[in-house]
Amino acid sequence: MELSLYTTTYNNADVINNFLDLYHSLHMTHLASDLLKKGLSPDQISEAVAAAIRIAKTSNIETNKHFMPVYSGLNEQIVQDCKLSHLGYGLVIMNADKSLPLVGSFQVDILKEFLNDVQ
Repeated sequence: MELSLYTTTYNNADVINNFLDLYHSLHMTHLASDLLKKGLSPDQISEAVAAAIRIAKTSNIETNKHFMPVYSGLNEQIVQDCKLSHLGYGLVIMNADKSLPLVGSFQVDILKEFLNDVQ
C-alpha cells in the first residue's frame, strides 16, 4: 500500500487504484494479528500469511482483494500486520502450523462442509 501524498496533478489510474484499494479494504474485517489471541506465534502467522498468498496467486485469486499489508499497534509497539478478507483469513488458518488445535479443527470443519455439499 502506498502513502498518498499531496500533488497538484493526479494520474487517473492511480486515483482509480487507490479507490479500489479502499473499497477492498472495507471488506477485510480480520487482522492477521488477531491470530495471536488464538495461540499462533508471530512467526507462525507470518509463514501462514505467506503460504496463503502463494496459494491465492496459484489459484488465480486477486490477492489485493483479500490481503493488505498494514501496521498495527500491539503492546505499545507498531508491528507489521495484514488486513484479511474472510477468504484470506480462512486461507491463513488453513495454512498455519498443523500442530495447532485451531488449524486441525478448522480443516475438519471445512471438510465436513465440503462432504455435506457433495451428498
